[in-house]
Amino acid sequence: METKATWLFLIFMLLSISKINAQFTYGTTGLLNMPTADMQRDKTAIFGGGFLEKHTTPSRWFYNTFNYYINISFFPWVEIAYTCTLHKALENDPYLTDGYWAPSTYGKFVNQDRNFSIRLRVWKEGWSKAWTPQIVIGGNDVVGDSWNGGSISAATNKSNGFYSRYYIAATKHLNLYGGELGIHFAYVYNKREDYPLNGPCLGVNYRPVFYNPLNIMAEYDSKSVNIGAAYSVWKDHINLIAELNRCKYPSIGAFFKVHLK
Repeated sequence: METKATWLFLIFMLLSISKINAQFTYGTTGLLNMPTADMQRDKTAIFGGGFLEKHTTPSRWFYNTFNYYINISFFPWVEIAYTCTLHKALENDPYLTDGYWAPSTYGKFVNQDRNFSIRLRVWKEGWSKAWTPQIVIGGNDVVGDSWNGGSISAATNKSNGFYSRYYIAATKHLNLYGGELGIHFAYVYNKREDYPLNGPCLGVNYRPVFYNPLNIMAEYDSKSVNIGAAYSVWKDHINLIAELNRCKYPSIGAFFKVHLK
């Protein structure tokens, strides 16, 4: 029954999808969990958030949670994001000492993890030669240091850079049967022992010619295979996006996009 419900959820989202490249799990531009070299147009601001099923998040979240974020592209070659993921107070939290949470807060979301992300485009698609891909370098949770660990430190150093990763990504768009096919490759790295992200990522998205707003996404994010969909409620300003992590665990988000010029 659970498997049938998740497939019905995916099919519903695929029936009405728009041209969206927003990675709501990290609050940055990308596919679902993997980074891409796609960039927003300059002077674009994005405000969003969503429900994150526990398999979608780093290991610190052994429960379902929520996030919210703000993302700004000051220029077409730079993007900065600030993302918060909510923490729930639990009596037996294996990541914290006993007594850290007040008993009156048990079962409630009372704190949040904060992280900053940055993306820089170093090569534009089609520069020099038409076949060349776009290339972006970036990082998530790049300044997490409140426990003197730093965002690239191992979990044994008690770093709170739970979302830390650094990457290089390449993206190439091709015309396929009149539609647009996006091919994305990335290499991600971090130094965490509890949630290592060290390896290649591969993803695709496709917008068919018969319904250009449709955008179908699939990826391998160095840990799992995920599929997802998105839907623009109103002219790309109000958007919904959904993911099936490992093709069966659903998360969903929404974001508001505005162009400041």
